[in-house]
Parts: sequence; structure tokens; C-alpha cells
Amino acid sequence: MAFLLVPLVLAVLVTANWYLWRRLFRDTTAGPGLPRRAGAVLIAGGWILAVAALVTERAGAPFWLQRTLAWPGFLWLALSIYLLLGVLVGEAVRPLLRRFLERRARNGAAAEEPVAHPVQVGAPAVPPSSERPESTTEPEPPAAPSRRVFVSRVVGGTAAAVAVGTVGYGTYGVLRGPKVKRVTVPLAKLPGRAHGYRIAVVSDIHLGPVLGRGFAQKVVDTINSTQPDLIAVVGDLVDGSVKDLGPAAAPLAQLKARHGSFYVTGNHEYFSGAEQWVEEVRRLGLRPLENARTELPWFDLAGVNDLAGESEGQGPDFGKALDDRDTTRACVLMAHQPVQIDDAVRHGVDLQLSGHTHGGQLWPGNLIAGAANPTLAGLDRYGDTQLYVSRGAGAWGPPTRVGAPSDITVIELASLRM
Repeated sequence: MAFLLVPLVLAVLVTANWYLWRRLFRDTTAGPGLPRRAGAVLIAGGWILAVAALVTERAGAPFWLQRTLAWPGFLWLALSIYLLLGVLVGEAVRPLLRRFLERRARNGAAAEEPVAHPVQVGAPAVPPSSERPESTTEPEPPAAPSRRVFVSRVVGGTAAAVAVGTVGYGTYGVLRGPKVKRVTVPLAKLPGRAHGYRIAVVSDIHLGPVLGRGFAQKVVDTINSTQPDLIAVVGDLVDGSVKDLGPAAAPLAQLKARHGSFYVTGNHEYFSGAEQWVEEVRRLGLRPLENARTELPWFDLAGVNDLAGESEGQGPDFGKALDDRDTTRACVLMAHQPVQIDDAVRHGVDLQLSGHTHGGQLWPGNLIAGAANPTLAGLDRYGDTQLYVSRGAGAWGPPTRVGAPSDITVIELASLRM
């Protein structure tokens, strides 16, 4: 099946980019020349950089090379999405604009019809040679672009401007840092003394070639400003090795919470050396929960490995993390992917904390992410188990979010025994 899928994907990409080149460069120019060649180079070069950025990151190429390719390559991925969407929307605008211009041209031609003037009888038709003005030759003005080219320039230029603005604003939103979102979650088994207990949930920070130490510091400062009782780091912390990203993750040592900071792996850790990162976060003062549980004063906190760990024999083990516990106590589970909710329900978990979806990150990616996950973002209920899914603090690939702003969530537990 894979050998059929790859050619199909390539065919779709080539067709989409040819269409993009046609609408933005061929249709907006009167004939072959530099603009068309430059457009082809821009589109092909952007995709070469994008593929190179993905390959070098996954292959563990020298970090300086990853950083060099990441910014232009990943930003091109985001920009190409919105350029394509822009020209597709332009197909609906094109005929409307063309009809408007045709109507205006007809009205203008009717207004400029010549008016007959009376001619004096006996007046010479041609003035004497002595009175004739000297003939002058003036250069003809350059021909105006055809209506088709003009329409293409308006539609293509608007699509490009909107795409650049969308990606620029979405990138600024990520680099500015995540905002705090506050959610109240009632738990039937939570004792009254724990009413108002605050858990800071952060997922999908994605430190890597683009988001580095400065971004990590913003995340840490934002979490600490909420003064949480407990911090839950719910996977996808990094996209790279401890060797390359250890300095970027160093600010995590500054996390402060009354009952400590806890961590579970996400799928991206298993692309980056999960065992090494588990040891690194432990060294930084976080407590990894690898299919494990700890008893806090008023509830149990458990964590399971990500599903991606199954390929390394380190997958989730709900029995190890949750069996033999006191089921009269409330239980909060850290699990990176929302699809793990079914196992959480079977083991009587009261609240599962997850990430992974990014809320879709780039609209309309939310449609795909929503179809692949039981909950895209926010709080939901499955039987007696509640699921909270964070949109994440960072971004994977393009450092850009559209329609899915990043967040750090402060969950305030509410007791029903007040």
C-alpha cells in the first residue's frame, strides 16, 4: 500500500504547486520572462527547504544545519497552505470581478459616444498650408494589461497578502508565548479540604531548532506566575536530542509548585531519545511517571508512557500505573494522547490530562485532528471520567498557529463535598 501512497501524495503536491505557480505567476504576467522563472524557483526552493528541514531534524543532522533550514523551511510549509487556500477562494471572486469590469467598460464606452457638431457652409475643410500646425510624433503609451491579467493580479496579490499576514500573525502568537487558560473541574471523590487545588497543565512545548531556551523561559515564567500546587508536563517536550537541546530545556529547573512537577513522555520523545530525556528531566527536578502512580495528600496522580513507546517496549501500562489503588480516592491521570481515554475509563480514572492535538494548530487542520481524536481541545466527559485536552504551549513544524492559540491551563479542582 505504501508504494502506491507515495506516488499519489507526490502527484497531489506537484499538481497543487503547479496550480499555485499558474495563478500567482503565469496568469499575472503578459508573457514568459523573469517573474515566471522567479516564481518557479521560489515555490520549488521553498519545498526543497521544507523537506530538508524535516529530514535533517528526524535524521539528527548537525544542530546548526537543523536551525539554518528550520525557519525558512517550516515557514514555507505554513505559507504554502494559506497561499493555496487563498487562490482557491479567489476562484469564486474571479468571475464576479471580471463581470464588474466588463459592465464598467460598457458603461464607459456608452458615455464616450461622439456627438455630431454643425459644420459652417463654405468653411474650408483644410486650412491653408501656412496655417497648418507642424506635425509632431508622440510615443504611444504602453498598452494596459488585459482584463484577464488585471483580474489575476488583483486576486493573486490579495491572496498573497492575506497568506503572509495570516502566517505572520500566527507566528507572532507562538513566539509571544502561551497565555493562561483557567478551567474548573469538579471531582466527586475530592475531599472538601482540596477544594480549589490548582494544577498547571502544559503540553507540546516542542523545544527544537526553532523554539529554544528563550521560549522555554517564557513557558516557565508563565507557569510560575500562576502559583500552582502541582505542575503536569504532559509530553512532547522536545524535538531533538539531549545533546542538542539540553541547554534549551535548562529553565525547567526553575519550575515551582507546592507538590512538585511531574512529567510523562509524548510521541516525539521517542523520536528524540526518550530514555535520555527521562533522565534529563529528572536531573532538572521534574518527576517522571513511567507507568507509575504517586499518592498526594488528597488524590492519586498517575502517569503512563505514550503509545509511541510500544515500538521500543516502553508503551503504556495502565495496570501497572493504576491497579491496586484505593478506588475511594480521586485519581488524576497524565497521558499524552486523548485516545488513551478508553483505558482510563476502564480503570476508573476521574480526570485524564492530555495534549498532542495542538487544537489542530493550523486551520483547517482542526478538522483532521478532530477526526483522529475523541476530544480536540478543552474539557469533555466519558462516562464517569473527565478528559481535559490542552492545545499545547508551542508548535511542531511551522512555529505558527492559526485558529488554535497556544495555552497553559490552570485546572482548579472543585470538591462536591463542601
